[in-house]
Amino acid sequence: MVKKIFQNSSFTYNTVKLIFLAAVVGIVSAFIAIGFRYLLFFFQNLFFYQEVSGLEVSPVNHDLGMWVIIVPAIGAIFVGLITKYIAGEAKGHGVPEVMESITLYGGKMRPRIVLFKALASAFSIGSGGAVGREGPIIQVGSGAGSTIGQLLKLDSDQVKVLVGCGAAGGIAATFNTPVAGIIFALEIILLELKSRSFISLVISSFFATAVSRIFLGSHPAFEIPAYSFVSLYETLFYLLLGILAGLTAILLIRMVYDTEHIFENRIKIPAFLKPALGALFVGIIGFFLPQVFGYGYGTISKLLNQEIVGGIVLLLFVFKIFAFVLTLGSGASGGIFSPSLFIGAALGAAFGWVINALYPEITAPIGAYALVGMAALFAAVSRATFTAIIIIFEMTLDYNIILPLMFSCVIADLIAWSITPDSIYTKKLSLRGIRISQDMEANILDTLRVGDVMSLSYGVHEDEKIENVRKSFVEGNYNITCVIDDTRTLKGVISLKDINKLSQEDWNKRVGNYVHKLHVLTYSEETLSDALYKMTTHNIESLPVINNLTDNKVIGQVSRNAIISRMH
Repeated sequence: MVKKIFQNSSFTYNTVKLIFLAAVVGIVSAFIAIGFRYLLFFFQNLFFYQEVSGLEVSPVNHDLGMWVIIVPAIGAIFVGLITKYIAGEAKGHGVPEVMESITLYGGKMRPRIVLFKALASAFSIGSGGAVGREGPIIQVGSGAGSTIGQLLKLDSDQVKVLVGCGAAGGIAATFNTPVAGIIFALEIILLELKSRSFISLVISSFFATAVSRIFLGSHPAFEIPAYSFVSLYETLFYLLLGILAGLTAILLIRMVYDTEHIFENRIKIPAFLKPALGALFVGIIGFFLPQVFGYGYGTISKLLNQEIVGGIVLLLFVFKIFAFVLTLGSGASGGIFSPSLFIGAALGAAFGWVINALYPEITAPIGAYALVGMAALFAAVSRATFTAIIIIFEMTLDYNIILPLMFSCVIADLIAWSITPDSIYTKKLSLRGIRISQDMEANILDTLRVGDVMSLSYGVHEDEKIENVRKSFVEGNYNITCVIDDTRTLKGVISLKDINKLSQEDWNKRVGNYVHKLHVLTYSEETLSDALYKMTTHNIESLPVINNLTDNKVIGQVSRNAIISRMH
């Protein structure tokens, strides 16, 4: 009944179903984010305090002494076993794997990733690995969306949207940032702005945030004083900070993948032990600077509130970079979001400390530079500049600093983009030979309809002789056509390949005896993008264009070449 109501409406039954599923994915993503949060707290307590508890603790205040050096390595052994023998895609920071699934596999991800990515990341971060919890939540949420789409046998476009919904819901629920979740999914995961996907992302983010606020409250991620743009002279300082953030981002990306190359190709130990080797060095750093352990939200908050100043900020900046690079490059599991915020905040705080000492009358407090620095570094590392601007605003609810924040973010992005085309996400895929552009450009195939390019040929009549159809194929330089009856109703299709399988004795027989059904069709109002996708998926060169499902009358044909010619 519902299908009949929407059958002749542009607001289709499939759209309604997708919106409903987006809500489901948002709710599931929220519970995943909440569950992962408490799983993380459990392992942090277990590794650093030998307590079984789901309460948040800081690894900074442990009393393990020198024994803390081996704690990250113990957790990393479990990570290595999971990534080596159970789920290889649980290795690393997660977002590139989601992008790869969208680009190459129609959004399909193995269902096991939902469990084992969460487990591997919880072991890694909970034992002190210097990585973030957001990348895993994005991958797990996306995996949940993909699994739901596959179980319901949705087409790849719908599965992709649900993957994006999982990412949006994960970000929204983790940070209490519903708008940033939507923008991240558009800017990094889906790379498109269509009504169907945008509506679904909004629905998913809404339900994810609502569920998260019920269980975790609605307070911002960081409580900070109100910072503002003190003087126009500061424009120069924020310009310099943006440049420094862009250069730091390039250094960070190169260090991560150079370290990964060294661990994968030059260190000759069993693969499952490599994360433990990297974690051992992290433990040594953490013995002297325990603030580098884990995702470091507590330290970020202190930097933003100017509770950490002076030379120790430079130490945190330098050694958090090394701890992060060693953790991720050795093959552990965790995200890049929190580390980039940490490193950016330390960079900004150190820069603000120097500027305040030199020009105290015309500069904002050190915390303002820490806030702008963490947004700028994330923008340059991820190339998700719009996300960086919005998410920092939503995480702090501080709009007063938005002008310098936007300025530094785009400068940092520009510097990083001018030196290398890859972000920390796309670099991993580029090394595998997968090229992804993060520019959302209008696709001309999404703006043109099948009716704009179809030929008015109705195909051949079912009583036509095989020999005549073969000659038409050869003379017309095409290899497939539809077969119709007296009323132009589609009977099926026949191809040159079908005819070549016949003997010459069969050439005098009617085409209707040899047609085969084609289970994929197109309509004059369908976009060229959708029609080309059908052709590619089913490996066919041409599609009949029919009037509607009720009468199945052929009104033309459209070929792959005709569509491709409109791309240039």
